[in-house]
Amino acid sequence: MSRSRLRIAVIGQGHFAQAAVLPAIEQLDDVELGALVSGSRHKLDELADRYGAQVACHYDDLDGLLASGRIDAVYIAVPNDMHAEMTLVAARHGVHVLCEKPMAPTEAECMQMIHACEQRNVKLMIAYRLHFERGNLHAIEAIHTGKIGEPRAFTSVFSQQVREGNTRLSKDVGGGAIYDMGVYCINAARYLFRAEPDEVFAWNATSNDPRFREVPEMTCGLLRFPENRLASFTTSFGAADRSVFEVIGTKGVLTMDPAYEMTGDLKSTMTVNGHVTKKTFKARDQFAAEIVYFSDCVQRDMQPEPSGQEGLADVRIIRALLKSAQENRPISVPKVEISRRPDLNQDIAKQPIAPPHLVKAAAPGAE
Repeated sequence: MSRSRLRIAVIGQGHFAQAAVLPAIEQLDDVELGALVSGSRHKLDELADRYGAQVACHYDDLDGLLASGRIDAVYIAVPNDMHAEMTLVAARHGVHVLCEKPMAPTEAECMQMIHACEQRNVKLMIAYRLHFERGNLHAIEAIHTGKIGEPRAFTSVFSQQVREGNTRLSKDVGGGAIYDMGVYCINAARYLFRAEPDEVFAWNATSNDPRFREVPEMTCGLLRFPENRLASFTTSFGAADRSVFEVIGTKGVLTMDPAYEMTGDLKSTMTVNGHVTKKTFKARDQFAAEIVYFSDCVQRDMQPEPSGQEGLADVRIIRALLKSAQENRPISVPKVEISRRPDLNQDIAKQPIAPPHLVKAAAPGAE
């Protein structure tokens, strides 16, 4: 293997890894697929053959793989409850970590991950793909430069129908709409306001649908930011597809619709004093972009944005929202210090690719 290329192991071969991560790596010149890790031998055999991975191993063999010196970094794409464990294994062997969001189910696990990586001088990046997507970065820039005046209110909805049996409906693996989809709304409010909330309030709502035996069908959250700004969002696993946010300022309104999708075009509308400006941001491979950035951070010894602190900030807010919904009262949120926010300098364009054939995996909403 050429040492000039980042040798990355993808841990977990579910729908997300197969549909997005593996195809993204395949199109990159400076990154190579060093290994596949899964609990399914069938997946390993077929995917290793398709993508030319030289190593394909079970989770039980991960420690040996990372100790071998053949891997520079891992992309962690397993269920949420396994993120911390896999990160700690990688850090122990000095292997850099790109971990899917949410970072982990609890603040304690997030802090474990951060400390382990700091102790071994390992790069830890949380895979917030929209930090490299031009539509969202354009919205950040427009608001930060005062195009709609002082931002006062943020609203958002992110929803989909999730089929029975999907792991996102399991409490034990850190499932639930607020972890899986609400994290996008929370993160967007934070990067658009460029601030951290002081206090939150939330409600859960669940129908009689048997899918929601373990996790709420939907959660509505309210976040109070400094300077008397408010953000509200609703996220659901039992509603039609919706992906939108709106920021209302003292002079105008900026809307992204769709806002969070990983495929297809994203669109913005900005209205100021009756003048409407619409923009379409053509589909890109958002995962290739974030992997390129991560690779650059490793090769150039730069601290990534989004960092582990960024992931911790969202999980801390999620935990506060869950506590609020349980206790029916506002919950204060201790601040996480965020030294950097995403901006247009992180815009990276990679061409989208055709959806690949999946091996024993299905989209969350597939019939």
